Amino acid sequence: MSVQEALPQEIPEAQAVIATERFTLRPLERSDLGLLERYLGDLRVASATRVIPHPLPPEYVDNMIHRARAPNRTEDYWAIDGSGKGHAEVMGVIKMQRLDRNQSEIRYWVAPAFWNTGIATEAVDAILAANPQGASDVYAEVFQDNPNSARVLTNAGFAYLGDAETFSVSRGAVVPTWTYARKMAQV
Repeated sequence: MSVQEALPQEIPEAQAVIATERFTLRPLERSDLGLLERYLGDLRVASATRVIPHPLPPEYVDNMIHRARAPNRTEDYWAIDGSGKGHAEVMGVIKMQRLDRNQSEIRYWVAPAFWNTGIATEAVDAILAANPQGASDVYAEVFQDNPNSARVLTNAGFAYLGDAETFSVSRGAVVPTWTYARKMAQV
């Protein structure tokens, strides 16, 4: 049985669906496979991330969707879906990973066709406003050669914490990063 056939039909634990003016943030679906493979196979997208390899191996996206739908997941993935507003069904992905002490880490990417359109800013703002994991603090990092992603974070109220470095699978190298944090409003 392939990984795709083994995917659960429904996400076991409800994951928030978040509407914005231009798109909806919704859980990943099996039907996203083709667009995700296309976008994640693009070196420009892969090289801006820690974990996406290039070239993209077979089954990578199947496995990602499977993890996103697993009942014991520690990360929640949302497709940035513009189909309700006449755009692409997947314009990018935003995810939050649960950390300890009621903290989360946010990561995102947007397909090159939608770069410099404000999609990433709107997605990050929407996730933070909804705070679906109920985090008290949210962390993020960006590669230092990607100042546009850093600007998305600072515009969303993240404060710069410092420099670090991390390994990028697609680059096959350690890459300098900037680390950010945002204290969330307590309800």
